Amino acid sequence: MRLPRQSHSLLAALSLSLLCAVPAHAELGDYNFWTTLKHLTSPPKADNKVSAAQRVGPYPMLANPSGFPSSFKPGLYWSWQKVEMAPQTGAVCGDGSPYKFFVNRVPNTSNTIIYLEGGGACWDYASCSGQSGIRGARNPNGIPDNYMSLLNPGASLVSPFVVRLHPWTRTKSQNWNMVYVPYCTGDIYAGDKVAVYPNPSDAAKPLVWHHNGLRNMRATLGWLKDNLQRPAQLLTTGCSAGGAGSLNNYAAIRQDMAPNKGYLINDSGPIFTALANGSNQDYPSKPLQALIRGAWGLDSGPLGYLQSRLPGFNPNDLGTLYSALSSHLPSDRLGHTHFWQDQNYSGYSYERFYGDIINAPDQATKEARITARWSVDTGRLKTQLASLNNFGGYFPQYRAVNESHCTTIIEFANADIQEQNLQLDNFVNNVLEGSGPVLSASESSDAADRAKPFNLLYYLLNQLL
Repeated sequence: MRLPRQSHSLLAALSLSLLCAVPAHAELGDYNFWTTLKHLTSPPKADNKVSAAQRVGPYPMLANPSGFPSSFKPGLYWSWQKVEMAPQTGAVCGDGSPYKFFVNRVPNTSNTIIYLEGGGACWDYASCSGQSGIRGARNPNGIPDNYMSLLNPGASLVSPFVVRLHPWTRTKSQNWNMVYVPYCTGDIYAGDKVAVYPNPSDAAKPLVWHHNGLRNMRATLGWLKDNLQRPAQLLTTGCSAGGAGSLNNYAAIRQDMAPNKGYLINDSGPIFTALANGSNQDYPSKPLQALIRGAWGLDSGPLGYLQSRLPGFNPNDLGTLYSALSSHLPSDRLGHTHFWQDQNYSGYSYERFYGDIINAPDQATKEARITARWSVDTGRLKTQLASLNNFGGYFPQYRAVNESHCTTIIEFANADIQEQNLQLDNFVNNVLEGSGPVLSASESSDAADRAKPFNLLYYLLNQLL
Protein backbone atom coordinates (compact mmCIF):
# COMPACT_ATOMS: atom_id res chain seq x y z
CA MET A 1 0.00 0.00 0.00
CA ARG A 2 1.38 3.38 -1.00
CA LEU A 3 1.07 6.18 1.55
CA PRO A 4 -0.12 9.61 0.41
CA ARG A 5 2.62 12.17 -0.10
CA GLN A 6 1.52 14.17 2.96
CA SER A 7 1.88 11.00 5.09
CA HIS A 8 5.50 10.65 3.99
CA SER A 9 6.06 14.27 5.05
CA LEU A 10 4.40 13.63 8.40
CA LEU A 11 6.52 10.54 9.05
CA ALA A 12 9.67 12.41 8.10
CA ALA A 13 8.82 15.25 10.44
CA LEU A 14 7.94 12.80 13.21
CA SER A 15 11.21 10.92 12.77
CA LEU A 16 13.18 14.16 12.87
CA SER A 17 11.39 15.27 16.04
CA LEU A 18 12.11 11.93 17.68
CA LEU A 19 15.78 12.08 16.76
CA CYS A 20 15.92 15.52 18.34
CA ALA A 21 13.98 14.34 21.39
CA VAL A 22 16.22 11.36 22.15
CA PRO A 23 19.56 12.66 23.50
CA ALA A 24 22.72 11.69 21.63
CA HIS A 25 24.19 10.60 24.96
CA ALA A 26 21.33 9.04 26.90
CA GLU A 27 21.47 9.11 30.67
CA LEU A 28 19.56 7.58 33.53
CA GLY A 29 15.84 7.91 32.89
CA ASP A 30 15.99 8.41 29.12
CA TYR A 31 14.09 6.08 26.82
CA ASN A 32 15.53 4.71 23.58
CA PHE A 33 14.23 5.62 20.14
CA TRP A 34 11.77 2.73 19.87
CA THR A 35 10.33 3.21 23.36
CA THR A 36 9.94 6.90 22.66
CA LEU A 37 8.15 6.08 19.41
CA LYS A 38 5.81 3.73 21.29
CA HIS A 39 5.02 6.44 23.85
CA LEU A 40 3.62 8.68 21.12
CA THR A 41 0.59 6.39 20.81
CA SER A 42 0.77 4.62 24.19
CA PRO A 43 1.94 7.07 26.88
CA PRO A 44 3.83 5.62 29.84
CA LYS A 45 1.53 4.80 32.73
CA ALA A 46 1.86 5.54 36.40
CA ASP A 47 4.06 2.98 38.15
CA ASN A 48 4.32 4.53 41.62
CA LYS A 49 0.72 5.12 42.61
CA VAL A 50 -0.37 6.40 45.98
CA SER A 51 -0.76 3.54 48.42
CA ALA A 52 -3.72 3.04 50.73
CA ALA A 53 -1.55 4.05 53.70
CA GLN A 54 -0.59 7.31 51.97
CA ARG A 55 -4.26 8.26 51.56
CA VAL A 56 -4.77 8.53 55.31
CA GLY A 57 -3.08 10.43 58.12
CA PRO A 58 -2.72 14.12 58.96
CA TYR A 59 -1.60 15.17 55.44
CA PRO A 60 -2.84 12.47 53.04
CA MET A 61 -2.47 12.41 49.27
CA LEU A 62 -6.09 12.33 48.12
CA ALA A 63 -7.26 11.76 44.55
CA ASN A 64 -9.86 13.68 42.59
CA PRO A 65 -13.18 11.87 43.07
CA SER A 66 -14.51 9.61 40.33
CA GLY A 67 -16.28 11.68 37.70
CA PHE A 68 -14.42 14.91 38.47
CA PRO A 69 -13.73 16.49 35.07
CA SER A 70 -10.14 16.23 33.84
CA SER A 71 -8.73 17.95 30.78
CA PHE A 72 -5.34 16.24 31.03
CA LYS A 73 -4.38 14.21 27.96
CA PRO A 74 -1.55 11.74 28.73
CA GLY A 75 -0.39 11.65 25.09
CA LEU A 76 -0.28 15.40 24.53
CA TYR A 77 3.43 16.22 24.66
CA TRP A 78 5.49 19.43 24.67
CA SER A 79 2.51 21.49 25.77
CA TRP A 80 1.42 22.94 29.11
CA GLN A 81 -1.69 21.22 30.40
CA LYS A 82 -3.82 22.31 33.34
CA VAL A 83 -4.57 19.94 36.19
CA GLU A 84 -7.36 21.10 38.47
CA MET A 85 -7.80 19.57 41.91
CA ALA A 86 -11.19 18.98 43.51
CA PRO A 87 -11.85 20.46 46.97
CA GLN A 88 -12.11 16.89 48.30
CA THR A 89 -8.34 16.55 47.83
CA GLY A 90 -7.74 19.31 50.39
CA ALA A 91 -6.31 21.61 47.72
CA VAL A 92 -7.60 25.16 47.45
CA CYS A 93 -6.19 28.63 46.74
CA GLY A 94 -6.09 31.32 49.38
CA ASP A 95 -9.34 32.92 48.22
CA GLY A 96 -11.12 29.55 48.21
CA SER A 97 -10.99 29.04 44.44
CA PRO A 98 -9.84 25.71 42.92
CA TYR A 99 -6.15 24.88 43.02
CA LYS A 100 -4.50 24.18 39.65
CA PHE A 101 -1.03 23.21 38.52
CA PHE A 102 0.45 22.55 35.09
CA VAL A 103 2.27 19.67 33.42
CA ASN A 104 4.41 19.72 30.27
CA ARG A 105 5.21 16.14 29.32
CA VAL A 106 7.75 14.57 26.94
CA PRO A 107 7.81 10.99 25.55
CA ASN A 108 11.55 10.37 25.72
CA THR A 109 12.39 10.42 29.44
CA SER A 110 10.97 9.79 32.88
CA ASN A 111 13.15 12.53 34.37
CA THR A 112 11.14 15.38 35.87
CA ILE A 113 11.49 18.88 37.26
CA ILE A 114 9.04 20.18 39.86
CA TYR A 115 9.20 23.99 39.79
CA LEU A 116 7.56 25.88 42.66
CA GLU A 117 6.50 29.39 41.73
CA GLY A 118 7.72 32.39 43.69
CA GLY A 119 5.82 35.47 44.71
CA GLY A 120 5.53 37.03 48.12
CA ALA A 121 3.99 36.13 51.45
CA CYS A 122 1.06 37.42 53.46
CA TRP A 123 -0.29 37.56 57.00
CA ASP A 124 -2.90 40.35 57.09
CA TYR A 125 -5.73 41.86 55.04
CA ALA A 126 -3.60 44.16 52.91
CA SER A 127 -0.97 41.58 51.98
CA CYS A 128 -3.37 38.66 51.38
CA SER A 129 -6.02 40.63 49.47
CA GLY A 130 -3.53 42.00 46.98
CA GLN A 131 -3.73 45.62 48.17
CA SER A 132 -0.02 45.70 49.00
CA GLY A 133 1.01 44.69 45.48
CA ILE A 134 4.21 42.71 44.97
CA ARG A 135 4.89 42.75 48.70
CA GLY A 136 1.84 40.57 49.24
CA ALA A 137 0.53 37.20 48.13
CA ARG A 138 0.75 36.13 44.50
CA ASN A 139 -2.49 35.25 42.72
CA PRO A 140 -4.84 36.58 45.42
CA ASN A 141 -7.78 35.90 43.07
CA GLY A 142 -6.79 32.35 42.17
CA ILE A 143 -5.19 30.76 39.11
CA PRO A 144 -6.66 31.20 35.61
CA ASP A 145 -6.82 28.26 33.22
CA ASN A 146 -4.45 29.91 30.72
CA TYR A 147 -1.83 30.70 33.36
CA MET A 148 1.05 29.17 31.38
CA SER A 149 0.34 30.99 28.13
CA LEU A 150 2.80 33.49 26.68
CA LEU A 151 0.35 36.18 27.78
CA ASN A 152 1.60 35.51 31.31
CA PRO A 153 5.41 35.49 30.83
CA GLY A 154 5.96 35.81 34.58
CA ALA A 155 5.10 32.11 34.73
CA SER A 156 5.67 30.65 31.26
CA LEU A 157 9.06 32.35 30.77
CA VAL A 158 10.14 32.85 34.38
CA SER A 159 13.24 30.66 34.40
CA PRO A 160 15.46 28.70 32.01
CA PHE A 161 14.65 25.67 34.16
CA VAL A 162 11.15 25.52 32.63
CA VAL A 163 11.67 27.12 29.19
CA ARG A 164 12.49 24.38 26.68
CA LEU A 165 13.95 26.65 24.01
CA HIS A 166 15.53 29.36 26.09
CA PRO A 167 17.53 31.69 23.81
CA TRP A 168 20.60 32.05 26.05
CA THR A 169 20.70 29.41 28.75
CA ARG A 170 20.81 25.62 28.46
CA THR A 171 20.27 23.18 31.30
CA LYS A 172 19.30 19.53 31.20
CA SER A 173 15.91 20.00 32.86
CA GLN A 174 14.76 21.68 29.63
CA ASN A 175 14.57 18.17 28.12
CA TRP A 176 12.58 16.70 31.03
CA ASN A 177 8.96 16.43 32.04
CA MET A 178 8.01 19.72 33.69
CA VAL A 179 5.61 20.34 36.55
CA TYR A 180 4.84 23.99 37.31
CA VAL A 181 3.31 24.51 40.75
CA PRO A 182 1.61 27.93 41.05
CA TYR A 183 1.62 29.88 44.29
CA CYS A 184 -1.65 31.25 45.65
CA THR A 185 -1.62 30.81 49.44
CA GLY A 186 1.00 33.32 50.67
CA ASP A 187 2.68 30.83 53.02
CA ILE A 188 5.79 29.50 51.19
CA TYR A 189 3.93 26.20 50.55
CA ALA A 190 4.01 25.43 54.28
CA GLY A 191 0.82 26.66 55.89
CA ASP A 192 -2.27 24.90 57.20
CA LYS A 193 -4.68 27.44 58.64
CA VAL A 194 -7.87 29.22 57.63
CA ALA A 195 -7.39 32.82 58.78
CA VAL A 196 -9.94 35.60 59.05
CA TYR A 197 -8.38 39.01 58.45
CA PRO A 198 -10.42 42.11 59.40
CA ASN A 199 -11.16 44.52 56.56
CA PRO A 200 -9.99 47.96 57.72
CA SER A 201 -12.48 49.72 55.45
CA ASP A 202 -15.51 47.46 55.98
CA ALA A 203 -15.79 45.44 59.18
CA ALA A 204 -18.70 43.46 57.73
CA LYS A 205 -16.51 42.04 54.96
CA PRO A 206 -13.45 40.37 56.48
CA LEU A 207 -11.11 38.33 54.31
CA VAL A 208 -11.30 34.57 54.81
CA TRP A 209 -7.93 33.29 53.64
CA HIS A 210 -6.74 29.72 53.25
CA HIS A 211 -3.05 29.37 54.14
CA ASN A 212 -3.19 25.96 52.53
CA GLY A 213 0.23 25.50 50.97
CA LEU A 214 1.11 22.17 52.55
CA ARG A 215 -2.15 20.47 51.58
CA ASN A 216 -1.83 21.82 48.04
CA MET A 217 1.59 20.22 47.78
CA ARG A 218 0.28 16.90 49.10
CA ALA A 219 -2.55 16.90 46.56
CA THR A 220 -0.17 17.80 43.73
CA LEU A 221 2.21 14.97 44.61
CA GLY A 222 -0.69 12.54 44.86
CA TRP A 223 -1.82 13.40 41.35
CA LEU A 224 1.71 13.07 39.96
CA LYS A 225 2.12 9.64 41.53
CA ASP A 226 -1.27 8.44 40.26
CA ASN A 227 -0.87 9.75 36.71
CA LEU A 228 2.79 9.91 35.67
CA GLN A 229 5.70 7.49 35.68
CA ARG A 230 8.20 7.44 38.52
CA PRO A 231 11.11 9.74 37.60
CA ALA A 232 14.60 8.28 37.49
CA GLN A 233 15.96 11.78 38.13
CA LEU A 234 14.01 14.51 39.92
CA LEU A 235 14.93 18.16 40.35
CA THR A 236 12.91 20.22 42.83
CA THR A 237 13.48 23.96 42.56
CA GLY A 238 11.93 27.41 42.58
CA CYS A 239 12.84 30.98 43.42
CA SER A 240 11.85 33.21 46.33
CA ALA A 241 8.80 31.70 48.06
CA GLY A 242 9.17 28.81 45.63
CA GLY A 243 12.75 28.32 46.74
CA ALA A 244 11.65 28.22 50.36
CA GLY A 245 8.84 25.84 49.40
CA SER A 246 11.25 23.55 47.58
CA LEU A 247 13.35 23.41 50.75
CA ASN A 248 10.59 22.73 53.26
CA ASN A 249 8.81 20.19 51.01
CA TYR A 250 11.87 18.43 49.63
CA ALA A 251 12.01 15.55 52.11
CA ALA A 252 8.39 14.53 51.40
CA ILE A 253 8.71 15.09 47.64
CA ARG A 254 11.86 12.98 47.55
CA GLN A 255 10.38 10.15 49.59
CA ASP A 256 6.99 10.07 47.84
CA MET A 257 8.20 10.45 44.24
CA ALA A 258 11.04 7.95 44.90
CA PRO A 259 13.50 8.90 42.12
CA ASN A 260 16.82 7.12 41.71
CA LYS A 261 18.56 10.48 41.93
CA GLY A 262 17.24 13.57 43.66
CA TYR A 263 18.37 17.18 43.31
CA LEU A 264 17.35 20.37 45.11
CA ILE A 265 18.17 23.95 44.09
CA ASN A 266 16.67 26.56 46.43
CA ASP A 267 16.99 29.91 44.70
CA SER A 268 16.63 32.87 47.02
CA GLY A 269 14.25 31.34 49.52
CA PRO A 270 16.47 30.98 52.57
CA ILE A 271 15.02 29.73 55.84
CA PHE A 272 17.40 31.11 58.43
CA THR A 273 18.18 30.07 61.97
CA ALA A 274 16.32 32.29 64.46
CA LEU A 275 16.54 30.92 67.98
CA ALA A 276 13.71 31.84 70.33
CA ASN A 277 16.14 32.61 73.16
CA GLY A 278 18.48 34.59 70.91
CA SER A 279 18.49 38.33 70.30
CA ASN A 280 17.09 40.09 67.25
CA GLN A 281 20.57 41.45 66.63
CA ASP A 282 22.06 37.98 66.37
CA TYR A 283 19.04 36.45 64.61
CA PRO A 284 17.41 39.18 62.49
CA SER A 285 14.71 36.85 61.09
CA LYS A 286 13.36 36.11 64.57
CA PRO A 287 10.39 38.57 64.48
CA LEU A 288 9.27 37.32 61.06
CA GLN A 289 9.43 33.68 62.08
CA ALA A 290 7.54 34.34 65.31
CA LEU A 291 4.74 35.96 63.31
CA ILE A 292 4.37 33.35 60.56
CA ARG A 293 4.39 30.43 63.00
CA GLY A 294 1.04 31.68 64.28
CA ALA A 295 -0.35 33.27 61.11
CA TRP A 296 0.17 30.15 58.99
CA GLY A 297 -0.48 27.57 61.70
CA LEU A 298 3.02 26.12 61.42
CA ASP A 299 3.24 24.98 65.03
CA SER A 300 -0.18 23.31 64.87
CA GLY A 301 0.71 20.62 62.36
CA PRO A 302 3.09 21.41 59.49
CA LEU A 303 6.33 21.58 61.50
CA GLY A 304 5.53 18.39 63.39
CA TYR A 305 4.71 16.68 60.12
CA LEU A 306 8.00 17.86 58.61
CA GLN A 307 9.87 16.52 61.62
CA SER A 308 8.18 13.14 61.15
CA ARG A 309 9.39 13.02 57.54
CA LEU A 310 12.87 14.43 58.19
CA PRO A 311 14.89 13.09 61.13
CA GLY A 312 17.28 15.72 62.44
CA PHE A 313 14.97 18.65 61.77
CA ASN A 314 14.32 20.70 64.90
CA PRO A 315 11.03 22.66 64.77
CA ASN A 316 12.51 25.14 67.24
CA ASP A 317 15.29 26.00 64.76
CA LEU A 318 14.00 26.18 61.19
CA GLY A 319 17.56 26.58 59.93
CA THR A 320 18.22 22.92 60.77
CA LEU A 321 16.42 22.06 57.52
CA TYR A 322 19.73 22.25 55.67
CA SER A 323 21.76 19.97 57.90
CA ALA A 324 18.86 17.54 58.33
CA LEU A 325 18.40 17.17 54.56
CA SER A 326 22.13 16.78 54.06
CA SER A 327 22.48 13.99 56.63
CA HIS A 328 19.19 12.23 55.87
CA LEU A 329 19.71 12.19 52.09
CA PRO A 330 23.49 11.82 51.72
CA SER A 331 23.29 10.61 48.10
CA ASP A 332 21.27 13.61 46.90
CA ARG A 333 22.93 16.74 45.54
CA LEU A 334 21.52 19.86 47.14
CA GLY A 335 22.15 23.54 46.52
CA HIS A 336 21.16 26.98 47.77
CA THR A 337 21.81 30.32 46.06
CA HIS A 338 20.97 33.97 46.62
CA PHE A 339 22.48 37.42 46.20
CA TRP A 340 24.20 39.22 49.06
CA GLN A 341 22.51 42.45 47.86
CA ASP A 342 18.97 41.01 47.61
CA GLN A 343 16.53 43.79 48.52
CA ASN A 344 13.33 41.81 47.97
CA TYR A 345 13.26 38.72 50.19
CA SER A 346 15.28 40.70 52.70
CA GLY A 347 12.60 43.38 52.64
CA TYR A 348 9.98 40.78 53.54
CA SER A 349 12.23 39.49 56.28
CA TYR A 350 12.93 42.73 58.13
CA GLU A 351 11.26 45.84 56.71
CA ARG A 352 8.00 45.58 58.63
CA PHE A 353 9.59 44.43 61.88
CA TYR A 354 12.27 46.99 62.71
CA GLY A 355 11.58 50.60 63.60
CA ASP A 356 14.93 51.86 62.36
CA ILE A 357 14.09 50.49 58.90
CA ILE A 358 10.51 51.75 58.92
CA ASN A 359 11.65 55.22 60.00
CA ALA A 360 14.78 55.41 57.86
CA PRO A 361 15.31 59.00 56.62
CA ASP A 362 15.81 57.96 52.98
CA GLN A 363 15.79 54.96 50.67
CA ALA A 364 19.55 54.49 50.71
CA THR A 365 19.60 54.30 54.51
CA LYS A 366 16.67 51.88 54.52
CA GLU A 367 18.43 49.60 52.04
CA ALA A 368 21.68 49.72 54.00
CA ARG A 369 19.90 48.72 57.23
CA ILE A 370 18.11 45.87 55.46
CA THR A 371 21.38 44.68 53.88
CA ALA A 372 23.19 44.76 57.22
CA ARG A 373 20.68 42.32 58.73
CA TRP A 374 20.64 40.19 55.58
CA SER A 375 24.42 39.92 55.81
CA VAL A 376 24.18 38.54 59.35
CA ASP A 377 21.72 35.84 58.33
CA THR A 378 23.46 35.07 55.04
CA GLY A 379 26.88 34.86 56.67
CA ARG A 380 25.65 32.24 59.12
CA LEU A 381 23.99 30.24 56.33
CA LYS A 382 27.12 30.41 54.16
CA THR A 383 29.21 29.01 56.99
CA GLN A 384 26.64 26.30 57.69
CA LEU A 385 26.51 25.13 54.06
CA ALA A 386 30.29 25.19 53.69
CA SER A 387 30.44 22.48 56.37
CA LEU A 388 28.02 20.16 54.51
CA ASN A 389 29.41 17.76 51.95
CA ASN A 390 26.37 17.45 49.69
CA PHE A 391 24.66 20.83 50.23
CA GLY A 392 26.45 23.68 48.49
CA GLY A 393 25.93 27.42 48.78
CA TYR A 394 26.44 29.86 45.90
CA PHE A 395 26.36 33.53 46.91
CA PRO A 396 27.04 36.16 44.22
CA GLN A 397 26.74 39.83 45.12
CA TYR A 398 24.46 41.77 42.81
CA ARG A 399 22.50 41.78 39.56
CA ALA A 400 20.82 44.90 38.18
CA VAL A 401 17.34 43.40 37.85
CA ASN A 402 14.48 42.54 40.22
CA GLU A 403 16.24 44.08 43.24
CA SER A 404 19.02 41.46 42.98
CA HIS A 405 16.44 38.85 43.80
CA CYS A 406 16.49 35.31 42.37
CA THR A 407 19.64 34.17 40.60
CA THR A 408 17.94 31.68 38.25
CA ILE A 409 15.12 33.76 36.75
CA ILE A 410 15.25 35.35 33.26
CA GLU A 411 18.68 33.84 32.49
CA PHE A 412 21.62 32.40 34.38
CA ALA A 413 23.96 35.17 33.17
CA ASN A 414 25.22 37.93 35.48
CA ALA A 415 24.76 35.82 38.60
CA ASP A 416 28.50 35.27 38.47
CA ILE A 417 31.25 35.30 41.06
CA GLN A 418 33.87 37.05 39.00
CA GLU A 419 36.68 36.91 41.54
CA GLN A 420 36.56 33.10 41.33
CA ASN A 421 35.78 32.98 37.59
CA LEU A 422 32.48 31.20 38.30
CA GLN A 423 29.17 31.48 36.49
CA LEU A 424 25.82 30.33 37.86
CA ASP A 425 25.97 27.61 35.18
CA ASN A 426 28.95 26.15 37.04
CA PHE A 427 26.90 25.81 40.22
CA VAL A 428 23.75 24.45 38.55
CA ASN A 429 25.73 21.90 36.53
CA ASN A 430 27.72 20.91 39.60
CA VAL A 431 24.49 20.14 41.48
CA LEU A 432 22.89 18.28 38.57
CA GLU A 433 25.89 16.54 37.03
CA GLY A 434 28.82 16.78 39.43
CA SER A 435 30.38 14.31 41.80
CA GLY A 436 32.08 14.73 45.13
CA PRO A 437 31.27 17.68 47.40
CA VAL A 438 28.74 20.14 45.98
CA LEU A 439 30.33 23.44 44.98
CA SER A 440 30.28 26.24 47.57
CA ALA A 441 31.36 29.75 46.60
CA SER A 442 30.78 33.33 47.71
CA GLU A 443 31.61 36.77 46.31
CA SER A 444 33.13 39.37 48.63
CA SER A 445 32.56 42.60 46.65
CA ASP A 446 29.85 43.97 44.38
CA ALA A 447 32.18 46.41 42.60
CA ALA A 448 32.63 44.28 39.48
CA ASP A 449 28.88 43.63 39.21
CA ARG A 450 27.98 47.31 39.45
CA ALA A 451 30.63 48.19 36.86
CA LYS A 452 28.98 46.05 34.18
CA PRO A 453 27.59 47.83 31.08
CA PHE A 454 24.01 49.05 30.98
CA ASN A 455 21.63 46.15 30.25
CA LEU A 456 18.57 47.27 28.27
CA LEU A 457 16.65 44.04 28.92
CA TYR A 458 17.09 44.37 32.67
CA TYR A 459 16.08 48.02 32.52
CA LEU A 460 12.85 47.19 30.68
CA LEU A 461 12.05 44.33 33.04
CA ASN A 462 12.59 46.55 36.04
CA GLN A 463 9.99 48.97 34.66
CA LEU A 464 7.48 46.12 34.50
CA LEU A 465 8.17 44.60 37.92
